[in-house]
Amino acid sequence: MAKLFEPLRIKDVEFKNRIVVSPMCEYSSEDGFANDWHLVHLGTRAIGGAALVFTEATAVSPEGRISPWDLGIWKDEHIEFLTRIVNFIHRHDSIAGTQLAHAGRKASVDTPWRGGKVLSDEDGGWDMLAPSAVPFREGERVPQELSVDEIRKVIEDFREAAARALKCGFKVVEIHAAHGYLINEFFSPVSNLRTDSYGGSFENRIRIVFEIIEAVQQVWPKSHPLFVRISASEWSDRGWNVDDSVRLAKLLKQKGVDLVDCSSGGNVYRAKIELGPMYQVPFAEKVKKEADIRTGAVGLITTAQQCEEILQSGKADMIFLARQLLRDPYFPLRAAKEMGVDVKWPDQYLRAK
Repeated sequence: MAKLFEPLRIKDVEFKNRIVVSPMCEYSSEDGFANDWHLVHLGTRAIGGAALVFTEATAVSPEGRISPWDLGIWKDEHIEFLTRIVNFIHRHDSIAGTQLAHAGRKASVDTPWRGGKVLSDEDGGWDMLAPSAVPFREGERVPQELSVDEIRKVIEDFREAAARALKCGFKVVEIHAAHGYLINEFFSPVSNLRTDSYGGSFENRIRIVFEIIEAVQQVWPKSHPLFVRISASEWSDRGWNVDDSVRLAKLLKQKGVDLVDCSSGGNVYRAKIELGPMYQVPFAEKVKKEADIRTGAVGLITTAQQCEEILQSGKADMIFLARQLLRDPYFPLRAAKEMGVDVKWPDQYLRAK
């Protein structure tokens, strides 16, 4: 059988195949609330055969949103509609996961289709928070440096968000520590200029993610998987690199993290990223082999054959697809047919199998 369609058990959760709907921002919420767009968008990918369906980066606080239109999980009122989405995904033989996030200095921006510029207060923007008062782009609004008490508040926000995720019925939580958002900003010497216990040395710069993990584990069941997404490289001589990621991943495994989702970039403006098919897969491979931890591969993976090669060669354990699943929500069903694997289709679609 094709490895792409082999089940994978992590803790008490079994994934029917290795295909994951990667978190993808939709910029379609008001006040953080999920709505029919999210139900249809995420539900369609579950019907399409993916084993694990992640929400977009879901803000743990209002100021932690990338834009005013981000999905949120910072208040109990968000639970009801998210639960409806989770139940739909689970009814269709997929697993629902959520990615908990704080945008840090990359918050308060417009939607990509309106240019993605930093919003002024008059346009609905707000003060961004960061490890240091260093803007993402030169000349942009300078973020406020978090105090230690404010860092503790962020950690508590992640804990409370994880508790709400559990009430919604999510079975996987992923902590977003990539793409230049808050946790990634702490990791990197480019964006973290602090001189206290959260800055300077490698150990200090990664401190926040372990405090967040410990807080989340206070409410998240040991039976449920916990993932962390990282930017494995910042594609810059000045920044975080893949060797740092291996070192981090070894510690994440010791803390009970089940999988490291290996993306890259996002924290160094105008970094020269070498784009190409499967360009980030070598990061997942190196982290998996050198840290001895499960990894997810992501980044311009577009064919079933690419997915299968990654898995067969032991470069990663799960395949996170984003743009390809925007183009084709039924990619898993089509891939199974191409590879001669008989998988379950929704009863309503059997006439087309």
